[in-house]
Amino acid sequence: MCEVVRYKAIFLDFYGTLVHEDDDILPVIYEKIQQSASIPCSQREIGSFWWKSFSSIFSSSYGDTFQTQRWIGIESLRKTLEHFQSSGTAEELIQVQFDHWKRPILYSDTLSFLEQLQGIPLYILSNIDTSDIAEAVRYHGIQVDEILTSEDVRSYKPRPELFQEAIRRVNLQPHEVIHIGDSIISDVSGAQQLGIQAIWLNRLNKQPPDGYQPDYISSNLDEVLSILYKSGIERESF
Repeated sequence: MCEVVRYKAIFLDFYGTLVHEDDDILPVIYEKIQQSASIPCSQREIGSFWWKSFSSIFSSSYGDTFQTQRWIGIESLRKTLEHFQSSGTAEELIQVQFDHWKRPILYSDTLSFLEQLQGIPLYILSNIDTSDIAEAVRYHGIQVDEILTSEDVRSYKPRPELFQEAIRRVNLQPHEVIHIGDSIISDVSGAQQLGIQAIWLNRLNKQPPDGYQPDYISSNLDEVLSILYKSGIERESF
């Protein structure tokens, strides 16, 4: 039987898509900051300030001003510690997050999903630093054709450079590939701006923000596989 379908390659986000995000790790850091802070604060306030500080640096980090995720994490956490007058050390506190990046928890549907897509070019596109994701992929034995990170293009999703480089390497047109990711801004909007269709992997059943319209929405990778077969991946199956 021959399955003739539209997509000739698949682009994949990594953290939050194939492996768990660090949502369970961050509260551990917040608690330690709260315990050592001179200014009374809640963990929510700590997380909010750190995120705003991180986002400010992140959004201006591309080209000549590019900084790695590790650097941005440390620098934004340092500002957070200063703001709440915490005696903690950014490099020490953030190590638990860095450890997670190297050995994240694998989603139960990931390996079977990838196995069923053998024969189709699979590209991981990640904002996390190259060495961290390379270690995570080795740790879980994940097999894909290529891994591209923000460091390769000195730019972060949703900016176009990472998607453009992936298209160039796979030697296809935007309409011939599809991107799968958990971030409606970085993954869905970033891909769609270049004419790449996108599946929003909404594992946590989030409400989409106003103004964003994924091409497809799924709650797990089994549903993604059904979407791909209905919508189109190009290969022969016997």
